[in-house]
Amino acid sequence: MRYAVLGGGKRVRAALVYAAGLASLPSGSPAAAQNMALDSAAAAVELIHAYSLIHDDLPCMDDDVLRRGRATVHVQFNEATAMLAGDALQPLAFQALAGMPVAPALTVQAVQALAQAAGSLGMVGGQAIDCDSVGIDLTADQLRQMHGMKTGALLQASVLLGGIVTGTGSSTRSCLEQYAQAIGLAFQVVDDILDVTSDTATLGKTAGKDAACDKPTYVTVLGMDASRALLASLHDQARTALLPLGPSASRLADIADYIVGRDR
Repeated sequence: MRYAVLGGGKRVRAALVYAAGLASLPSGSPAAAQNMALDSAAAAVELIHAYSLIHDDLPCMDDDVLRRGRATVHVQFNEATAMLAGDALQPLAFQALAGMPVAPALTVQAVQALAQAAGSLGMVGGQAIDCDSVGIDLTADQLRQMHGMKTGALLQASVLLGGIVTGTGSSTRSCLEQYAQAIGLAFQVVDDILDVTSDTATLGKTAGKDAACDKPTYVTVLGMDASRALLASLHDQARTALLPLGPSASRLADIADYIVGRDR
């Protein structure tokens, strides 16, 4: 479990929790209890993400041997240990949320948000569609639905969790939701582009894996130029959604810039 969680990574989801929390506070300065709650929420999304990567790399899924620049969990240990480590990380994530020093109603909202994002209506459901889409020509709308669930849902939940634990109002939450939807899809578009244009050493995972597995991607469905145009549009949508929040959302804007400009 430690090998999977602490072995590097971008920590984008955790950063989104903190940035959304700060954007939801007029003062931009969370109280001690709010800081602790943000820590717990950030840990929770990273634990869920780590579990998903363990299972995604298994022989029955993507059968990958490299993750974050080193051997995947099932290669480093064995397949059974990898499966169990992923299984154990899931309840640990909700244990982190359950211990947040916030009002019980906010804890319930946070648990609901993460459970929905990680389950059959989100990440797991998207992965199921992905597994069933090998060798199949998806439409752009079908691809958007799949990646909105598989990748976007947990990124969106990360943003929403930051707002939930700091008690954001409905108007701020609406801005956060619009931002989260845009960056959730943008993240996957970048992944698909990098799978074609980058190399294994830079990515820290096997480059060209989607093409080798005959999986539909934004590049194969839309083409490279249209994928880059979509990415630019999503970037603009994300930054526009933050305008009503003013300077307090600067960190979220920075993360949007990072997502579209990253090289791994």
